[in-house]
Amino acid sequence: MATRTTTATPWTNWAGTVTAHPAAVAHPASTAEVQQVVARAAEDGRSVKPIGSGHSFTPIGATDGVQLALDRLTGVVRADSTTGLVAVRGGTRLHDLTETLWHLGLSMTNLGDIDVQTITGAISTGTHGTGARFGGIATQVRALELVLADGTVTRCSRDEQPDLFAAACVGLGALGVITEVTLQCEPAFALAAAEAPEDLDAVLADLDAHVDGNDHFEFYWFPHTRGVLTKRNNRVLPDAPMRPLGRARAYVEDELLSNRLFEGINRLTTRRPDLIPRANRLATRALGARDFVDRSYRVFASVRSVRFREMEYAVPRAAVPHVLREIDAWLERSGELIGFPIEVRFAAADDLWLSTATGRETGYIAVHQYHRRDHRRYFEAVEAIARSVDGRPHWGKLHTRTADDLRPVYDRFDEFVALRDKLDPDRRFGNDHLERVLG
Repeated sequence: MATRTTTATPWTNWAGTVTAHPAAVAHPASTAEVQQVVARAAEDGRSVKPIGSGHSFTPIGATDGVQLALDRLTGVVRADSTTGLVAVRGGTRLHDLTETLWHLGLSMTNLGDIDVQTITGAISTGTHGTGARFGGIATQVRALELVLADGTVTRCSRDEQPDLFAAACVGLGALGVITEVTLQCEPAFALAAAEAPEDLDAVLADLDAHVDGNDHFEFYWFPHTRGVLTKRNNRVLPDAPMRPLGRARAYVEDELLSNRLFEGINRLTTRRPDLIPRANRLATRALGARDFVDRSYRVFASVRSVRFREMEYAVPRAAVPHVLREIDAWLERSGELIGFPIEVRFAAADDLWLSTATGRETGYIAVHQYHRRDHRRYFEAVEAIARSVDGRPHWGKLHTRTADDLRPVYDRFDEFVALRDKLDPDRRFGNDHLERVLG
C-alpha cells in the first residue's frame, strides 16, 4: 500500500504556542511506508518529523520539511495476557490503547492525567503520572522498533542494543521514528479515588507520609490561598465492586465546573486580574470531597478543554516544599496574579538517559497560565527557582533551557548527543528546537 500524502497546510499545536509550515504531510500505515517516506526525504534533502496529537507546548515536532502524521499507524499488534507484554503501533492514542487493554484483561501500570497523546509522543517527551513507586510511561517500555535516518529498521531493548534503548525511550524524536512500542502491562486493575480539600502547610508538613502512604498521590495548590485539592488513588482488590461517579455528577463536576465554569472565570479574570485572589478563595471553599472506584485509566486521566500554557519542572523530591514556598514568596513580592492551580506530582527514579527522573526520586511542579494571558514573567520566575535546585524541564512543556545548561543535570547527556551524531549525522530528524536543547 502506498503512503498517503496530503496537501500541506499550516499546522498548529493544541496550545497554540507553535505554528509550522511543512512542505508535505505523509500518512504512513506501516513501518515499510515510514521507511519509504524517510528515504524519499533524504533524496530531496528534507527533514522528517513525526507528529502525534500535537500536545507538546514546545516546537519539538515542528518542521518545514515532511510532517509524518501517525494517524494511520495505530492499533495493538500483539498481546500476551500471560506475560503482560503488548506491542502497539507508534501512533496509537493512549485513550484508545487503555480501553483496548482493559478488554484484553490488562492495564498500564501508570498514566499521566491527560491521555490524548500518542504512545510515542508520550514516551519521547518523558510524560509521567504520579506515585513514589512508579516511573514515567517510558519505564513501562520493554522494546522499541525504529526507522533510522538511513531508512533501515532496528529494534532495541535492555538486552538488544541497550544503549540505544536507554536513549530512545525518552529520545525527543531525535534518534529515529518509533514505529512500534512493546509495553509491560499488568492484569487489569481498578483504583479507589479519594479527593479532598486540605491545607497546603499541613500537606507539606507531612508530605512524605502522603506520598509514601498511597499508590498515587498528587495535589493542586491554588495560588494566593493556603488551599489545596489532594488526590489519592489506590489499588483495590481484584474482586472489589466498581463505584464510578454517577453520570450526572461527573458531568456537573468534571465538565460544567472544571471546564466550562473555569473557562468563564478565566475569561472574566483576564479582563479583571484583580479578581483572581477572590476567585481562588471561592474555588477552595467550593471544593468538596468525593470518593469513587473505577477502571484505572478512567481514574488516572481527565478531560482538559480549557486552553493553557504550561511549564513543568522535575526537582529532587526533597526540594518540593522549598520550591513551593519560594514560588509563594515570589508571588507575594511581585504582585503577579495567577488563576490556575499549581500541580504537584511524584515519581520513582529511573535509569533512562534523558528521563527527567533519571538517577533520583523526583517531584514534579507544573505551573499553568490561561492562554489569553501572558505567561512569561511567571514562568521565568518559577524556572529560576527550579534551576536553583538542579531542576530539569519537561521536554514537551515550555522552558528556556539550552544544551549548555542542560548538560550538567544529565549524566548521560554527551553520550546521547554522540549517539545522535552517529545515527543522524545529517539531522534528518532535526529542527531548530532540537538544536537548541541538544546542541
